[in-house]
Amino acid sequence: MKFLANLYEHYRAYHAYGPPRLKYMGILGALTFSTFYFLRFTRPNPQPLDDIELRLGVLAAMVALGLQNYWPARWKRWYIPFSYAAMLYSLPFFTVYTGLERGGGVPAVSNGFIALCFLTLLTDWRNTFVMLIGGGGAALLLFQLGHPDAPIPPDLVAQLPAYVVIAIGANLFKFSTEQIETERKLRATQALAGSIAHELRYPLARIRNSLEGMQRVLPAPGAGGQLAPVAPADVEALYRHLAQGEQAIDRGLQVISMTLDEVSARPIDETGFSFLSAAEVVHKAVDEYSYDSEEARGRVRVQVHDDFQFRGDETAFLFVLFNLIKNALYYLGPYPGIRVDITVGGHLVRVRDNGPGMAPDVLAGLFEPFRTVGKSGGTGLGLSYCQRVMKAFGGEVRCDSVLGQFTEFSMSFPAIGENDREIYRAAVLEKARAALAGKRLLLVEDDAAQRMTTRHKLRPLDMVVDEAPDGQRALELMARHAYDLVLLDLHMPVLDGYQVALRVRQGQVPANRYVRIVAHTSEPAHMARVKTQRAGMDGFIGKPCAQLPLVQALQRALDDRRAGLPAALPLEARRVLLADDSAYNRRTVAAYLREAGATVHEVDHGMGVLEELDGDGSFDFVLMDLNMPGLDGLAAARTIRASGKPWASVPIVALTAHSDTSTLDAARQAGMDGFLTKPVEAAQLLDAIAQLLAGANPVHRPAAPAHPAPEAEGPLLNVARLDSYRRLGLLDELLADYLPEIRRLLDVLGQAVQDRELPRAQDALHSLLGMSGEAGALALYQRVRRIYVPVLEERRWPDVPDWLAQLRALAARTEDALREYGASAAPID
Repeated sequence: MKFLANLYEHYRAYHAYGPPRLKYMGILGALTFSTFYFLRFTRPNPQPLDDIELRLGVLAAMVALGLQNYWPARWKRWYIPFSYAAMLYSLPFFTVYTGLERGGGVPAVSNGFIALCFLTLLTDWRNTFVMLIGGGGAALLLFQLGHPDAPIPPDLVAQLPAYVVIAIGANLFKFSTEQIETERKLRATQALAGSIAHELRYPLARIRNSLEGMQRVLPAPGAGGQLAPVAPADVEALYRHLAQGEQAIDRGLQVISMTLDEVSARPIDETGFSFLSAAEVVHKAVDEYSYDSEEARGRVRVQVHDDFQFRGDETAFLFVLFNLIKNALYYLGPYPGIRVDITVGGHLVRVRDNGPGMAPDVLAGLFEPFRTVGKSGGTGLGLSYCQRVMKAFGGEVRCDSVLGQFTEFSMSFPAIGENDREIYRAAVLEKARAALAGKRLLLVEDDAAQRMTTRHKLRPLDMVVDEAPDGQRALELMARHAYDLVLLDLHMPVLDGYQVALRVRQGQVPANRYVRIVAHTSEPAHMARVKTQRAGMDGFIGKPCAQLPLVQALQRALDDRRAGLPAALPLEARRVLLADDSAYNRRTVAAYLREAGATVHEVDHGMGVLEELDGDGSFDFVLMDLNMPGLDGLAAARTIRASGKPWASVPIVALTAHSDTSTLDAARQAGMDGFLTKPVEAAQLLDAIAQLLAGANPVHRPAAPAHPAPEAEGPLLNVARLDSYRRLGLLDELLADYLPEIRRLLDVLGQAVQDRELPRAQDALHSLLGMSGEAGALALYQRVRRIYVPVLEERRWPDVPDWLAQLRALAARTEDALREYGASAAPID
């Protein structure tokens, strides 16, 4: 039985990835078997019913294989086992048996060669020979039982050596081809991984430098809990280091996003394109680029001959400029006199450096993926991605270079007519007016001319605008009137914008404690983002700014439904349906939701979701685990969307421990609106829900562990998560319930390993993954995840020696650490 199980596992793995070969074989087989059957009527004495039962069996098997996409969800797990039986019957058995029945001949020999070729293509080498021997032997045995005196056709026997040679040769060729392909993929993967690691060293180094800068600025810890003073200049330095660290993180995420988009050839999303000022984006790129040094910053100059507008995405074009600036400054060390000139004009943006240049033969393939020139460690994807972005904008990027003199990248944009610009401007203003008309706004600005200019920009919106020349006057007005929005200058004498925002959020003007505040600042964007968020503001817009960016910033702030709600109850009066087969997982998520003010209804399977919706469909959204017994999350989502009932459009967020692309795509195809990876953190959960309630799809991204350090150096526990349990009063329940459940799951896993039952082990690992993540057992969660993902994706046992013993030992250390934390932790008020 073990041999047969391993044999089948090889067959299943052979069809687990790649194109649906079995489906295509079913379609082709159904057509050819039918065609060959009807061809016999063109011959004399056709005898149409002599093998009709056998042929109908083959036809039914092929049709079933070809209709793979139409199999009911509950039957799909039997598709691969069915295909094994179908292939065994339709190719070796049927071909050999009909050949024996007809006494051999040219048709029987040729049919045998055809069947052998298809069998070699559709099975791994082990199952090829097993099916040939098993199917052919069964056909021979059945023929002998039905025709005990009939001889074996000699021409079929004579072809046996040829069949054997073809089978061996074809499988050796296929095996060598697979080895070559595997080696090619391995080398490409290693090269790509090394390149990404190289690209990420710089942002990680910047983060480390920022942390070191914070450490230098922070005062020494005070004795006995005494607060240590921090000078205003040091506070500003802390924010600067924090902003630089966030910039570095953004840069790293851009590299990852660009790499994933490029290797998967993902098209640029054009739905968010807007009209942009080329000069403004170029200046923003030069200001926000993460330079190695002030010297490098001084090497970049911008000249605007004439500004123009283009239609595109600002983030994507910023990355294009970042990439070209990085390429130009790469040679700053060996070429200390290098300069980078960026010019804007004539619907062109040019980035020119006086570095080493490139030879003509290099330029031809410069924009091909995975191609680098004169650099070590790059991904070779940057320029390819730049070209894809520019093509999406309707333009292109080209390169001119002379070896030893210069390199110039020119980005050309299609011209936008005045009529198009006016149509776009009118559409933006009309959309903003629909959202802002009649709203009351407080404009706080100490510069009278600036107040007049801003009021003029806001006039088309039909808003009620009050003005305050300073922060104190703003607080007085907010004490008397309730406002929908505050446009707040940050740098004012006496009481600056940060102090005004702090006093508002502290409740000094109760009617406006949760008013939307948009900062109006001339600070660099990366600095303003950090400081305004910390001050409790809802957005910012730079100075000076054009009319459209200003009204769009105000509209975004007003549309964000998280703004204006008490921070403690962002989900007040919301009704949530939570589905997860693990009561432990539900307990944590439900606690987060209830703390945010939501009313939570819990079920443990997909049918429960349908019953709750059918009984009382007035839920604001559904949180649903993908892997549940009976009707799973994907099937439940498909049923909801196809129901035609009033609740068919309810927002659905998927909860899963598996975050691969195929799972994400499956969730989207099932009609789900969001995707969160377990263990779910409170902030991540509430952010996704807020975006759903605001009418936008939440970002589909897996939740990274709070401490993604290597296992040997990383902490055992996710302390931040445990602190949140302590605050929610769940810590005692966690220690009392989660720990015994983790021990039980390890016992189930151990028994499954002993019995070599891979499906049961997979289920245990799935539950253990969710349980350890929810319990804050960080190291255990990471270890289980490394084991579970290959088991799930490749349907094989882990190849790490003593993995189960290591898992048990880590679980024991984790339990000790959790109990120690529980014993030493003081309550959080």
